[in-house]
Amino acid sequence: MGRKAPESRVAAPEHLWLFRDAETDDGLLVNQTELFVPTPNVNGQPIFANITLPVFSLKERCLQVIRSLVKPVDYRRLDIVQSLYEDLEDHPDIRKDLQRLSLERS
Repeated sequence: MGRKAPESRVAAPEHLWLFRDAETDDGLLVNQTELFVPTPNVNGQPIFANITLPVFSLKERCLQVIRSLVKPVDYRRLDIVQSLYEDLEDHPDIRKDLQRLSLERS
């Protein structure tokens, strides 16, 4: 049996929302998408934002685990291929995601 994600009430419909893991900065999904665009309340009904974990690829999940176990200064000491060093060093970044989402929306 899986855990039920918490529901959040949204009070400010005038801005967009992104949700991140507080420790890793990995992106979370809200209502099954990356970006939450609140809509005005209808008849005073609350708007719910269901925040969930995305299904990560095996590669991305492995990178997350390595990042949690190995200090960034030690990534290049690992016996792995060059491209994985670069992937490890490319940490999740909300600014990068905001820029990408902005380009996708325009």
